[in-house]
Amino acid sequence: MNSIYITSVERYSGKTATCLALGKRLLADGYNPGYLKPLSMQPYLIGGNIADEDAVFVKEILGLDTQPWDLSPIVVTPEFLHERLLDKEKINLMSKVKAAAEVSGAGKDILILEGGASMREGYAVGLPTLDVAEELGTNVLALIKYRDEIRVLDDTLAARRRLGDLLCGIIINRVPDDAIEFVHNTVVPYIENLGLPVFGVLYEKRGLEALTVNEIAQVLEARILTKDPNLDALVETLTVGAMTADAALSRFRKQINKAVITGGDRTDIQLAALETSTTTLILTGNLHPSPLIIKQAEEFNVSVLLVPTNTMETIESLERIFGKTRLGQASKLAQFEEIFNEYVDVPRLYKRLGISRQKETRN
Repeated sequence: MNSIYITSVERYSGKTATCLALGKRLLADGYNPGYLKPLSMQPYLIGGNIADEDAVFVKEILGLDTQPWDLSPIVVTPEFLHERLLDKEKINLMSKVKAAAEVSGAGKDILILEGGASMREGYAVGLPTLDVAEELGTNVLALIKYRDEIRVLDDTLAARRRLGDLLCGIIINRVPDDAIEFVHNTVVPYIENLGLPVFGVLYEKRGLEALTVNEIAQVLEARILTKDPNLDALVETLTVGAMTADAALSRFRKQINKAVITGGDRTDIQLAALETSTTTLILTGNLHPSPLIIKQAEEFNVSVLLVPTNTMETIESLERIFGKTRLGQASKLAQFEEIFNEYVDVPRLYKRLGISRQKETRN
């Protein structure tokens, strides 16, 4: 079975987006791709069955006929983990993954495998990335999310050390404008000289990682205090207002389209946020703000959300989803596809996978 396992060194590196973009490109080139996420830490209830959130979306976009819960054979819930750890005669989960891969890959030209959150994931249940890739005999493509000049190299070398000959190449993702020249002129030649193909360098596109006010409100189960809120407004950054008003104002001025998380009693911080580019105020602890704040927020078209959790709990809830490309919006997927098709050397990747640029058809 021809397959490619898309993984990453760290969380939120663009794996699902890449699976979708590659899958749609394969479809456009006449191929019939399959999809499987061997291990999931994102339980998602659908039709009374536990599935993976990403797998549900991929099924829809690629038009797969497999049930969503069959696209991720091992979904780790707290109950599953506890039973697994206490079970003296542990079930061989790898055999279950192999069986699912055979089903998902049956009749397909290539099977796209999506890795977990990072290469650190899976050890507790006997399904680390390296073992799964070896067992399935798959090519591995690593996504390297750009952080800074040294980390882009360290993460690449770490992936190479962990995966060895299974690693067929990398894609460097989310490279900011001020780092593009360094990556192209220094990083790519260095990595290529090591014998590791760099199939693409994708620049950072503002808004692809953003969440809408509505998504945030739903995750936090928030009450919306302002009239006529713009629920589709995008939040690109999160910041916590837990400092003096002067320090907050200085910090807030450096960030745009942000969500400011602060206590409902911190009127000084709220006013500072409203003086800058703020999309939404998230007020914690169920503490209602001053009517002045609500009035001014409505004038500036800033949504005010009230949540029952404290600041730390609110941040933890948002960190579970923020930074992950939420591709439920068709416009986001279209933008990423455009970037992928322009900056990834797909023919070179195809060659490495042993397939031609376009599938040959026989009369």
